[in-house]
Formats: sequence, structure tokens, C-alpha cells
Amino acid sequence: MIASRAGGRAGAYAQPVSRPRYSDAELEQAIERLGERERFREAETLVAAAAPRLQHVLATALEQGGWFGEAHENEVLKAATTPNEEERLATVRALLAEEARMGMLVGVAVGWALADELQASEEDE
Repeated sequence: MIASRAGGRAGAYAQPVSRPRYSDAELEQAIERLGERERFREAETLVAAAAPRLQHVLATALEQGGWFGEAHENEVLKAATTPNEEERLATVRALLAEEARMGMLVGVAVGWALADELQASEEDE
């Protein structure tokens, strides 16, 4: 259950934050602008300052999503014990790439949710 912002009581549901809708073109342009070093620097600085807390949120989200559960441990064991060295390296590389993709996608979702929370805080003030 989600505690409401107003009362903070368990069992009360928070109102969803209305998120603006973006077209594919708007999203593409925004992503392109993030490639400009100066535009990205401020976000990078903010994230670096909050990294330890964000890392905890990300790890919790990945764990709750089942990304590092028993199935993952089985894949790690399989990768580490593959007898053929070339196959083992390929399996480990694939596992690392998948972990990076999942971490990135969940990290983006955490960032998006953080932006929603910050926007909601500003609206509450």
C-alpha cells in the first residue's frame, strides 16, 4: 500500500501525479539535447551527490523485481562453470550486458519517479 502524501498513513492511496505526454519527436529531441555536455553536467552533478541513496533505491527495485533472485544466481553459476573458455566468456559477457541493460532501464524508471516526486513536492508548496 502507498502512504498518502497528505497524511502519510499506510492504507491511504496517493493521487497519481499527472505526467505530461510527450510525442516521439519531443522525446527524441530531449534525448539528443542530453548528449550536449553542458546540458548533462547539472544532472550528472545532482545524481553524483545523491548516488548512495539512489543506489539503494535502484538495488531495492531490482531485487523486488526479481532481477537478482534465484534465476539470476543460476545464470551466474552457469556462466562461471561453463567448461569451454570461449563459451564461458561469451556467456559472462551476455550476462553482464543484460545486467547493465536492466540496471539502466530500472535506473531510468527510478529517475523518472524521482522527477515526479520532486514535481509533486513543488506543487504541494
